[in-house]
Amino acid sequence: MTASIQLQRAPDVQYLLRLGDTCLILAQRLAEWCGHAPILEEDIAMSNMALDLVGQARAVLTRAGELEAVSGGAGHDEDQLAFLRDERDYFNLTLAELPRGDFAFTVLRNLAMSTLLKLLWERLVASSDPELSAIAGKAVKEARYHQQHAADWVVRLGDGSEESARRMAEAMRTLWPYTAEMFEADAIDEHAVATGLGPRWADLRDAWQAEVNGVLAEADVAVPKPSAFRSTGKQGRHSEHMGYILAEMQHLQRSFPGGVW
Repeated sequence: MTASIQLQRAPDVQYLLRLGDTCLILAQRLAEWCGHAPILEEDIAMSNMALDLVGQARAVLTRAGELEAVSGGAGHDEDQLAFLRDERDYFNLTLAELPRGDFAFTVLRNLAMSTLLKLLWERLVASSDPELSAIAGKAVKEARYHQQHAADWVVRLGDGSEESARRMAEAMRTLWPYTAEMFEADAIDEHAVATGLGPRWADLRDAWQAEVNGVLAEADVAVPKPSAFRSTGKQGRHSEHMGYILAEMQHLQRSFPGGVW
């Protein structure tokens, strides 16, 4: 088995890893719908959105590796960063790693995540890092489609049958407490703002709430009361689900080190 890489944790590298890891892990969850979606069109749509997120993750992880080298680290490539880190060295939102759930859970999570990613990419177009700015210019178009797709389904299910509304309400109860983590600010965000690399995620809260709550109101889905619970995936402390997804995701690379197609 291949040994895990030793990660260099410069603030700019970690800022990018939070974004790249979130895209990567969410892509893995969306890909689980391949062959299992309720209708053929959605089977294709979920797979295509997963591929969009993999592309975003590849670009961001590649740039993170380049910045790691500038900071005196090893300068790992996208494959090493994706497949050869230990669980505590991933910094994705916990929401992305939660199990696939049913279709209501998936589209509601997609609404929450794609809205955040869209807002992030829109602001990262103005990043002081020209490489990240270029990545954002392409990714924001994909995120806008993901958001619209999710919003259409949330309204369709929330304002649909008694069963679809019940499932959407249940998804809200499970998912909503994890959204608070999106807007927890720390020194990594402050460094990104100070250097012009990107925005504080916390500064996106009001815009995110306005867009997401607008969809939920149209869908007649109630927003739960705020909770004191805080997930900590952005800090490298994950749910019990993360180890299982990494075991599956990393198996091939760790079993056949350096393997290429």
